[in-house]
Amino acid sequence: MKNYFPILNWLPNYKKEYLSGDLSAGLTVGVMLIPQGMAYAMLAGLPPVYGLYAALVPQVVYAIFGTSRQLAVGPVAMDSLLVAAGVSAFAVAGTENYIALAILLSLMMGIVQVAFGVLRLGFLVNFLSKPVISGFTSAAALIIGISQLKHLLGVDLVKNKYIFNTLYEAIERFQEINWLAVAIGVGGIVLIRLSKKVHIAIPGALVTVTVGILVVYLFGLDQLGVKIVGVIPQGVPVFAIPNLMDEHVMELIPIALTLALIAFMEAISVAKAIQTNHKDEYELNNNQEMIGLGMGNVVGSFFGCYPTTGGFSRSAVNDQAGANTNLAAIFSAVLIGLTLLFLTPLFYYLPNAVLAAIIMVAVFGLIDSKYALLLWKTNREDFFMLFTAFVVTLGFGIKEGIGAGVLISLVMMIYRTTRPHIAVLGKLPNTRDYRNIGRFTDIEVRKDVLILRHDAQLYFANTTNFVETVKQHWEAKGPDLKFVVIHCGSISHIDSTALQAVRELIHDLNKKGIEVAFSGLIGPVRDYLFKTGFINEMGENRFFLDVQSAIDCFDDCEGNVDKIDFKHALQTNVFKEREI
Repeated sequence: MKNYFPILNWLPNYKKEYLSGDLSAGLTVGVMLIPQGMAYAMLAGLPPVYGLYAALVPQVVYAIFGTSRQLAVGPVAMDSLLVAAGVSAFAVAGTENYIALAILLSLMMGIVQVAFGVLRLGFLVNFLSKPVISGFTSAAALIIGISQLKHLLGVDLVKNKYIFNTLYEAIERFQEINWLAVAIGVGGIVLIRLSKKVHIAIPGALVTVTVGILVVYLFGLDQLGVKIVGVIPQGVPVFAIPNLMDEHVMELIPIALTLALIAFMEAISVAKAIQTNHKDEYELNNNQEMIGLGMGNVVGSFFGCYPTTGGFSRSAVNDQAGANTNLAAIFSAVLIGLTLLFLTPLFYYLPNAVLAAIIMVAVFGLIDSKYALLLWKTNREDFFMLFTAFVVTLGFGIKEGIGAGVLISLVMMIYRTTRPHIAVLGKLPNTRDYRNIGRFTDIEVRKDVLILRHDAQLYFANTTNFVETVKQHWEAKGPDLKFVVIHCGSISHIDSTALQAVRELIHDLNKKGIEVAFSGLIGPVRDYLFKTGFINEMGENRFFLDVQSAIDCFDDCEGNVDKIDFKHALQTNVFKEREI
């Protein structure tokens, strides 16, 4: 039961001394969630109250099913933008149909996450490499930030997926800018940033919201063109079944899959970073995390919630504020519930420019220029991946950027495995050790012996490269070459295509009067070669524990290949399956 309901791991053993930390952290995160939830709902194209709904139910459900005790679940900027990008293709933002589709998307996303968790498919997020994620996230942050210009400038800019068109329209309509909205928005950004510098636990967003409401109310700025949130419905969300018969269900599946993986990737990276500070207290279970997040979205969809996941900034604050268990999340949910029941009228005069400021501060922190510069200096291939993901996302859109990111990651993975590192080895003086001749200067290299080490699995995609590399080196040695040793210690797998190529390579070498031996095979590879009959075909006496044993065998015949007696290897090799 503890595996299915991780809450049973901590709730029965709850200690009194945990309560103060959980209460403090829960209230702090709850205070952060109120303005953030409304801001992110607006980013998703939904009325602000739906951000509070999404901040209420999913984190309670996650507290039951999740394994992280500090992860703060709720609406986040990235997922909100993905919801807007996906659902806006089928309905107008803010309409009843749009809201219904966003809620349905939460259900579909949750089902995908639960299924992936049950089937232990959490590894799929590994197909998005860090450079691709960084490029995609930085571009998405710019798209999100620029999408808020209409609220920051007080101008009704036409919704457009291309940020350059949005920027051009903003410049064209410069004369229509409401400078009071600009002042409120810029002031909000400055206030949030300053509060973070003073102390990370200060709810800068809530302070900014409070100041914004007071300024608009006291000076009647809503009468001067400053747009406000207006009426927010009171009351907690009621149970309602999402419309599974909607005509757009099939079209939402790719968006649900994308959201499921992106949301899990965000949450698990945050959870792992925080869990390093609590290694002795609990362990993360990746697949259970997927189930916990999925259950939060599934149950949440029956209470008007749109897609949610673990947020970085809130989780960090939750941890620093002293959260010991998921009871902190329940305290946060209680505060959100009280706000929905009694406090929503207080937000009537909340200016949209303040919500835009909250979003901009949150997303621009996702732009990691330092990492891009590091890759430019150290790894140009990874920089190319980052740059491509950035350009595609910025130029064509969020969904296209994600697709391109996965494709780039897979292509680069395949490309790198087709051209792995192959080292030519030489002997370190006065030792039995052999090392890469390209890395050591004082090393012994013989004209009549070639020693190669293939540093990767040997399979159909890189077989040609391996064979061509061996041929290049044997041709470079010339007629002096008599003996080739293939050191297999770094080969983790060999497939049938590669094995056939090795057979042909050995045949070609033997025709040239060159003998071949193998050293350092690991157990799984050795098992496969036994099953295929390759070892019996070659003879066990051509396989050695180490390179030096093979060289000793060759030296015993004084370099005359015709006199090599590999039976002698049995005396020094001890190549027996059950003993190695």
